[in-house]
Amino acid sequence: MAALRRDVGIDLGTANVLVYVKGKGIVLQEPSVVAIDTNTNEIKAIGAEARAMLGRTPGNIQAIRPLRDGVISDFKITERMLKYFITKVCGAKRLLRPRVVVGIPSGATEVEKRAVEQAVLAAGGTPPVIVEEPVAAAIGAGI
Repeated sequence: MAALRRDVGIDLGTANVLVYVKGKGIVLQEPSVVAIDTNTNEIKAIGAEARAMLGRTPGNIQAIRPLRDGVISDFKITERMLKYFITKVCGAKRLLRPRVVVGIPSGATEVEKRAVEQAVLAAGGTPPVIVEEPVAAAIGAGI
């Protein structure tokens, strides 16, 4: 049954979100941008599609970057963005929730760490392992 579960690593960056899947490598790299209709508060696009809409849409479509300095500044939008990316990588119909590791900046507060954890849970992941980015870099370098 464990083979059905995906192991996913997420780098929540201010400019881009990268998603790594164990055994496949980096499978997604998209801008941390969400396009919202300011009249209805409806999300129109996420990631690359949202960035492509910039400058080509009516004035009521606003681009939002829900992350600042690598941490969540808009929880609801980040949650929707994470759900979109997790679904894009793992599929909408999955038997088991993916195991998730999230890299965050070393200066993140406990409140920001809890916000990341809650966003991953709300997006359909298991309780995430949260790793400070310098530690993740050291592990990746084999140190």
